[in-house]
Amino acid sequence: MNLCNLPAWAVASVSFNQAPTPLHIAGVRESNRRLFEKLDSIHAPSERAKVFHDYLCVKFALHHWKAFTGDSRSSLRNSYLRFLNGWGMDSNGIEGAVLKSWIQSRFGVSPTYHRGILKDEASGEEDNRYAYDRMRGRARTNAIDSQLDLLYEYCQYEQARRAPETTTLTLFRGTNDPEEHFVRRIQNKRHAIVRLNNLVSFTADRERAWEFGSTVWKTTVAIAKVVFFSSLLGGSVLCGEAEYLVIGGDYEVEELLY
Repeated sequence: MNLCNLPAWAVASVSFNQAPTPLHIAGVRESNRRLFEKLDSIHAPSERAKVFHDYLCVKFALHHWKAFTGDSRSSLRNSYLRFLNGWGMDSNGIEGAVLKSWIQSRFGVSPTYHRGILKDEASGEEDNRYAYDRMRGRARTNAIDSQLDLLYEYCQYEQARRAPETTTLTLFRGTNDPEEHFVRRIQNKRHAIVRLNNLVSFTADRERAWEFGSTVWKTTVAIAKVVFFSSLLGGSVLCGEAEYLVIGGDYEVEELLY
């Protein structure tokens, strides 16, 4: 089950990256039509980012957090920015669990890792920790799924505005534990199809990828699977590594030689 316009198996497939089509979360653009009409009239990406953030602050009352105390105050302060920054600190933390569960509910792609390999039976210690982190993260937030829905649609809008003819990107991922990824098929010594977690970080900087692991993969990513990129909000979030947050699934990867 998902809330986008393609089934989960298609979104997670290798062929989607080879021949992508646009993805949309049901009803988000339609119910926020005035935001996107306003963005259409703004030329500068930095100004569009400011309008987007201000819109979310008003829509979800994020700017009123000082007027409340206790849990209400926390729920308003814990906006989408907290979860993006939390992912940057630790993708296996509470914020990471919430982001992974949002991906699963919207695109139907299940997580495979959270502090350990997850099992379909949802009966292992790792599965319990994931469920616990997910519930803790959601407990003190204000409509975080709806905020992330808008973030995804804004990300797709911005990519279309900045590079309208581009449908795929070449990205890189460094890892120290390639053996923990499920290998769908080995094509040759340096090429394979692997199943990545349902939300995964990449970088556009090949050299920077080596800072994150002794193994670096190169792959093609459909722009439709990009949830966030470092310059989307003017470089204020996840800006240090030319980072992209991408919907996971099966990817054809090439292992690079340093």
